[in-house]
Amino acid sequence: MIDREIFQNTLLGFLTPVAAYLRDPAVSEVMINGPDQIFVERRGLLEAAPERFESEEDVLCALRNLAQFVDKPLDERHPILEARLPDGSRVQAVIPPVASSGPYVSIRRFQPSTLTPSHLIELGSLSRDALALLESCVRSKLNVMVAGGTGSGKTSLLNMLATFIPPGERVVVIEDSKEVQLQHGHVIGLEARPADIHGRGAVTIRDLFRATLRMRPDRIVIGEVRGGEALDLVQAMVSGHGGCLGTLHATYPRDTLTRFETMALMSDLQLPLGALRLQIGSGIQLLVQVAREQDGSRGITHITEVMGYDLNEGQYLLRDLFVRHYHGADAQGRMRSELLPSGALPSFLPILHKCGADVPAAMHAAARAIER
Repeated sequence: MIDREIFQNTLLGFLTPVAAYLRDPAVSEVMINGPDQIFVERRGLLEAAPERFESEEDVLCALRNLAQFVDKPLDERHPILEARLPDGSRVQAVIPPVASSGPYVSIRRFQPSTLTPSHLIELGSLSRDALALLESCVRSKLNVMVAGGTGSGKTSLLNMLATFIPPGERVVVIEDSKEVQLQHGHVIGLEARPADIHGRGAVTIRDLFRATLRMRPDRIVIGEVRGGEALDLVQAMVSGHGGCLGTLHATYPRDTLTRFETMALMSDLQLPLGALRLQIGSGIQLLVQVAREQDGSRGITHITEVMGYDLNEGQYLLRDLFVRHYHGADAQGRMRSELLPSGALPSFLPILHKCGADVPAAMHAAARAIER
């Protein structure tokens, strides 16, 4: 086994053209499109980098070095590599012959979680009133799903929401690749494992989820829902495991539930579609939709209550509690917007009251304004 420090120094030597970007906290992703083209994402915006690799072989040497460290094959028969750098940054690489003019490499930077609620408010990602609602919902053990596109800030928001979990609770985190960083005193972290080159030894998210249910979790956090584990999660939600948190890829609140439904159907358990939709509508109580704007900023666009599923109408019943309103760009090209209460009060208000919580005063005021 290669010593971690020796490996890190060796790999950074191979990655010299992009090494500075891998140390820059403002860079969230490094993209290598063959030896002659490098792009970086800095503060949410893509920019071309002037650096170049000497040859295609230089990039391949770095990838072979990484593959050796993580004990995964990388050759013409295995042209796709998923791995992590020593600092936790996620690497996805595709090499020829699959990559027509590659090799292509994307490095998603590992960013230690430093986003506090006050920082997100300062950035305009959410408002104080929206924060107050989310805190009440997490503390009251509502089941919350965070959804958005790639690079929209789902995991960062999930980390922030988890800070509201009371300190006396046992939290189990299940991930495909370690990204969630919970600042909590009692966290059990579980990470899925792919099969080896002989197809043996795989441990899936579903395997870990089933083990989790026998480990006395007060909270279950899934870093990203990607497949059949969606069914396990929603069945846990409706069978007494409140306070579940997770993320998934989707663009709008209604799309989030449709996508969750599709992933649940990937399960090997044959469940009637109507029964599945009723469980999803009952189990998930709150959707938090996030997006990356054209100016590179990230923020919450909707906080939406899930009120069930109407079998007669054939649709999920949703109620927006907060919606982002846009006012165009300022002189510097930054998007001007604000996250405001819709005027609707959630049907789960009695649950909040039972737990000694409430929605913020601004939501009550907005509701009274609509009534008038």
